Amino acid sequence: MTMQTAHQLGLNLTPLTRPGAHQGVIAGNGVVTTSQPLAAQVGLDILRRGGNAVDAAIATAATLTVVEPCSNGIGGDAFALVWDGTSVHGLNGSGRAPAALSAATLRDRGMTQLPNRGWLPVTVPGAPAAWKDLHDRFGRLPFAQLLEPAALYAENGFAVSPVVAWSWQLQVGPGHKNLTQPEFAGFLPAFSRDGKAPAVGDIWRNQDMANTLRSIGSSGSADFYHGEVAARMVAFAESTGGLLSAADLATHTSTWVDPITTNYRGFDVWEIPPNGQGIAALIALNILEGFDLSSVAQHSTDALHWQIESMKLGFADAQTFVADPDLADIPVAELLSKDYAVQRRSLIGATAISPSAGDPERGGTVLLAAADRDGMMVSFIQSNYEGFGSHVVVPGTGVALQNRGTGFSLQPGHRNELAPSKRPFHTIIPGFLTQNGRAVGPFGVMGGHIQPQGHLQTVVNTVDYHQDPQASLDQPRFRWDRGREVLVEPGISEAVLAQLSARGHELTVTDALAQFG
Repeated sequence: MTMQTAHQLGLNLTPLTRPGAHQGVIAGNGVVTTSQPLAAQVGLDILRRGGNAVDAAIATAATLTVVEPCSNGIGGDAFALVWDGTSVHGLNGSGRAPAALSAATLRDRGMTQLPNRGWLPVTVPGAPAAWKDLHDRFGRLPFAQLLEPAALYAENGFAVSPVVAWSWQLQVGPGHKNLTQPEFAGFLPAFSRDGKAPAVGDIWRNQDMANTLRSIGSSGSADFYHGEVAARMVAFAESTGGLLSAADLATHTSTWVDPITTNYRGFDVWEIPPNGQGIAALIALNILEGFDLSSVAQHSTDALHWQIESMKLGFADAQTFVADPDLADIPVAELLSKDYAVQRRSLIGATAISPSAGDPERGGTVLLAAADRDGMMVSFIQSNYEGFGSHVVVPGTGVALQNRGTGFSLQPGHRNELAPSKRPFHTIIPGFLTQNGRAVGPFGVMGGHIQPQGHLQTVVNTVDYHQDPQASLDQPRFRWDRGREVLVEPGISEAVLAQLSARGHELTVTDALAQFG
């Protein structure tokens, strides 16, 4: 979740009502928060140099590709919500499938789903273009200046932090085992030393990544899609069986979108529209609004049961209806209707259900947040998916390509069926909260399909239980997986767990709730 690491000049982050036991950052001139302190410090330094929140977010995002490469990278996608002082703007920086790839082709090979490694799940990386598009609309400092701190860390090195080292070791060890085909030849030279991941405290450098970041900065990302970096990607694809083409890269665009929103007990919750899964959180909040959470304790049986069941129904709809809006008809307004929420809420009883989608038409990730002294705020998220993504690394670039194509369906006729130049179902989602036209602030979580569930729980903790951001994020969470299976973090009482089990929830207590995403 956000607020794991914060460096401040001093933005005043006043709790909504009363302070919680775990006070968050109090500041007056700006704040940057993310999962890795070196990246947060870079963003803070950009604010000190006169940059705004968007400048800080871009610099932080670029640095995260270097200091936390096992969670995100230059070859991934990105999404952003920007509060400009009066309204929320959305940027969809997700890439599309190669034009030469189709579901029918893979079904003819006997495949029922895309693999998670290799060229087949690779989609066009959207992050470099998203950085530049954000800068073009809102940035203040020169674009190249924002990427230079990341390039310096890649060139001069940094000490690998504990959580990053643990994740990196999983990816280089078990995560890369038996990947011996030609397309994987660039991975170990780029992200290991003699086949081993760096340990905690090791100094890590990657000159190829430094060069690529500087080329993106100096060219305004054009080199990545039209120049030498693009040519290297295409040549490697052609020589190792990939379908990514020069045209796929050259025609890539980000998309400015109108964020989708719902009002939850007087607060407006904002998400990026499909192809992201943020709509699942909004559907679930609409359903949950009909239950009186204020009448029950925060981690009581009823509070958790209502949230889990609402989230199940939100997910069932998202997994059925979310797809690339350019190529599929998605009934967003109907899914977010309060009348539809009443219909779905009627399915929730005293016991756990196995969810299915409704019929509304009848009626490996890093997250960062930044704010500046002028009130601009950014919720930004980027990822390669599943750690290093596809494990296809383009030699000489330091670019690990994402495996977002695994988000496609191969089911004939599904809205999210893989098709040429189509964007897949996306797990990474930024969040934003306002009240009566004023910003409350950016928020979000990391970890695949826990993200909309974390959004719901963060909003509930903030709105229903009046907790400040840090206290909200410190609460034990749940993650629904499938059917009646639910993971819960330690901290829920044994009595409540027993009562939830009696209601039919199949519970597993774990402190490893998040997954790559």
